[in-house]
Amino acid sequence: MSVPVTVLCGELGAGKTTLLSGLLESTDREIAVLVNDVGAVNVDADLVEARTDLQTGEEVLALENGCICCSLGGELSRSVIQLWKEHDFEYLVVEASGVGEPEPIARQFVRGPASGPYDLDAVVTVVDARRFYDRFVDDRTDLDEPPVQQGPDETGTRPLADLLLEQIEFCDLLVVNKCDLVDEAERDRVVAVLETLQPRAEVHTTEYGTLEPDAILDSDRFDLEAATESAGWKRAIEADDAGVDGHDHDGGEHDHAYDHDHDHAHPPERYGIEVDTYHRRRPFHPERFASLLADLPDGLVRAKGLCWVAGRERQAITMSYAGTETTLEVTGRWIASFSEKRQQQYREGQPDLSWDEEWGDRETRLALIGRDLSMDALQARLDDCLLTDAEMDTDWSTFENPAPTGMGETVTVTVSSDDRS
Repeated sequence: MSVPVTVLCGELGAGKTTLLSGLLESTDREIAVLVNDVGAVNVDADLVEARTDLQTGEEVLALENGCICCSLGGELSRSVIQLWKEHDFEYLVVEASGVGEPEPIARQFVRGPASGPYDLDAVVTVVDARRFYDRFVDDRTDLDEPPVQQGPDETGTRPLADLLLEQIEFCDLLVVNKCDLVDEAERDRVVAVLETLQPRAEVHTTEYGTLEPDAILDSDRFDLEAATESAGWKRAIEADDAGVDGHDHDGGEHDHAYDHDHDHAHPPERYGIEVDTYHRRRPFHPERFASLLADLPDGLVRAKGLCWVAGRERQAITMSYAGTETTLEVTGRWIASFSEKRQQQYREGQPDLSWDEEWGDRETRLALIGRDLSMDALQARLDDCLLTDAEMDTDWSTFENPAPTGMGETVTVTVSSDDRS
């Protein structure tokens, strides 16, 4: 019989270890724990190991000097399989690094070698209520948090806020911790924003990581397709134009964010939270677009989707905004950039693909999530970044262009606190 697994995510300091320690103390289940942290000293593992050795005597396996979902991905599978072979236990909890992406971890338990002895039960993300409110709900103009190193790209950094939102957008259960540091109204607004970012997840609010084991163990909530498709920004795009997609990604696989016709409704407007989409078939002027990204309104919580930037006729660029930073990453090629033969092959395989006779599948399609924000004003500012009729007839290669060019290349633009509107 497969061993159920809970993957525990959340940014550094959110309270994952406190939650895990309380879980181990309050259950009689035989639980194995794998803890990962980035850095030479595995602080989280030391805490959990000391606690569990004294209290419950559970087995603890800690990986150091890397992230289990990237550089130590292979070691994760090997380690949990070895753990299963050498020890008897009823349940496995994986505490991921604070800068770890949950989806690659989950896939190892669903489609990797670890899927044999294990069954992924749920992905749980712990959120610090106070820090989340200050960063995404309240005025963030004074927040100056540097990005965290997360894999190679042009800048060598991965924005911390973007990682946090990815952890929220790919999970089954959200634990809003440290609610003693916010008042009731602030807590309710945090929950409302979280439910907009991830409508599918169950939300629990807590203080000091106190949560009943039944809330985390044996929930049987994980579903890979649902977790992959359920982020609020993806649902907004699907609701705007269900089934529109077709962008070839690195040799033929296309972006499943836009595939399925689920007829999702927009999340309800609560606490001034609004979800909208922006869809245009005209490219952005690269300089004006970059200027806008450096001067986005304070009320914007999340913006994500595909962009068409003039001068990048081959590159399908994913824009992802969170906190105070926007990443632009080349995640594929427009089908219209291929030869006519390959275009025909892709279009035959995707009969619902929206296609312009002149520009093919090139387009900008963004989901916008904001609070107390004029969506009309933001859309007008985005429209001002589009090429004018006169610019459409010029040589786009002459534009100063900061947008990335190579597959997987990333450029980060930070909102200037002086320009915050």
